[in-house]
Amino acid sequence: MAETRRRGLAAAPGLAAGPLALLPEPGAAAGAVRGPLPLGAALAAARLDLEALAAEAADDAAEILAFQVEMLADPALAEGARAAIDAGAPPAAAWTACMDAYIRGYGAAEDPYMAARAADLADIKARVLAALTGEGDAPLRLPPGAVVAAHDLTPSRFLAVAARSPAGIALAHGHPTSHVAILARARGIPLVTNLGERPEGGNALLDGAAGLLVLDPDPATVAAFARNAADETAKAARAAKLAGTLAWRGRPVVLTVNVDDPAAVADAVLKTADGVGLLRSEFLFMGRDALPGEDEQAQAYADLLNRLNGKPLVVRTLDVGGDKPLPGLTLPAETNPFLGLRGIRLSLAYPETLRPQLRALLRAAAGGDLRVMLPMVSVPDEVEAVRALMAEALADLEARGIPARPPPLGIMVETPAAALALDRFDIAFASIGSNDLVQYTLAASRDAPGPVARLADPYHPAVTRLIEATVAAGRAKGIDVSLCGDLASDPKGALHLLRLGIRRLSVAPAALDRVRLAVHDDREETA
Repeated sequence: MAETRRRGLAAAPGLAAGPLALLPEPGAAAGAVRGPLPLGAALAAARLDLEALAAEAADDAAEILAFQVEMLADPALAEGARAAIDAGAPPAAAWTACMDAYIRGYGAAEDPYMAARAADLADIKARVLAALTGEGDAPLRLPPGAVVAAHDLTPSRFLAVAARSPAGIALAHGHPTSHVAILARARGIPLVTNLGERPEGGNALLDGAAGLLVLDPDPATVAAFARNAADETAKAARAAKLAGTLAWRGRPVVLTVNVDDPAAVADAVLKTADGVGLLRSEFLFMGRDALPGEDEQAQAYADLLNRLNGKPLVVRTLDVGGDKPLPGLTLPAETNPFLGLRGIRLSLAYPETLRPQLRALLRAAAGGDLRVMLPMVSVPDEVEAVRALMAEALADLEARGIPARPPPLGIMVETPAAALALDRFDIAFASIGSNDLVQYTLAASRDAPGPVARLADPYHPAVTRLIEATVAAGRAKGIDVSLCGDLASDPKGALHLLRLGIRRLSVAPAALDRVRLAVHDDREETA
């Protein structure tokens, strides 16, 4: 067989080599496991199956499976199927049609997070369908060390595959923001998604960071891949030795990580990073029917603080709204959601949602170095409004004898207004969100196609001048300025930012080693 190369989306970094093993489609090798059940009983059986899996799973997987259990518990999920069954449709056909409509709707969503939930719905569909028909999957048989190929994976099916220690996974569909991708990153399993069609071949090489799959590689490619694997191992070892001692041209540099979901970040990453420079608290709010309570939020923040062992944790308050719906709230439709009710604007408009989060943050801050960062800030009044709510929350907690501490308060610099007038803000720190700052400075949506996308240049002189103005204002007023956008996760961008005077960067976990090495290895002549 001639060597072929396939490009997909990078979903979990790492290199893998091994025989390609094709995963049977769900139900393709099914055997009778129990008698066919009516829809109500099938829903209950699927829920019990998932609860049993969750009870045995690690924390990250248990949370994902619990999300599916909650979806199954929602009576609205099966309303369409019940109506079709009452009208005379066969239960399996009615359930399939109902769920396929949900899956298409989620899969077509513009928000990547919502689109990625289609895999969770497919998992639920398959489990209930197996109970309706009395059939289920046969036990998986995969050769050890294989690169597993499939059309897509549901979370529970991924866990079954992961239990057989695959070298890597290649998917025809899927998305880097899916629960499967989160699970793969947490377990260190290289994953490439969106390859277009299920790959087939004898042997495979997989580069999860590059989104590359090589089928039936020739000897020269195998040799080059082996050299790359050895280089990556050596780089990781060298980068680990620099943890806590990083400097650039004699000046200390703080290198923290951005965290979307704590369950998806390995302890090894938190150990070598200088802390968490951005925790996106949306992980507690998305993909559920009800808003998280104060206790749940406080525990989640405290758990991550404990894992950091004294290192700082910067928590960004809820950053949704506009184009990103928030469960539990009905938001007004907006003609231009990127310029509408989002970030701190939305939180202040719905204080009943902000207050529990502030109380949770105050409680967690009593146990470690926690800092609070406000998103999408334009004017000082927004900061002062939050400060007043935080003072009320602190007084309430102290009156009830609950340990709490006021954390340092900072802002995201995502708007030109904040960048050009930072000196007007009474804050302890500021972190530049380069993605939105580029978008709002150049009037170019960061997810637009074609010529508009080419305008969204993070190195544009206007963006550079705004960053320089932010750094200068911070230095003059004693405000610690960092950057947590995608620009910091690119080694070239990280060096660019250091030359602009920024000494604190927060990067994607997968970029930690390469940025650390780029900073350490930079020489005067590269300036």
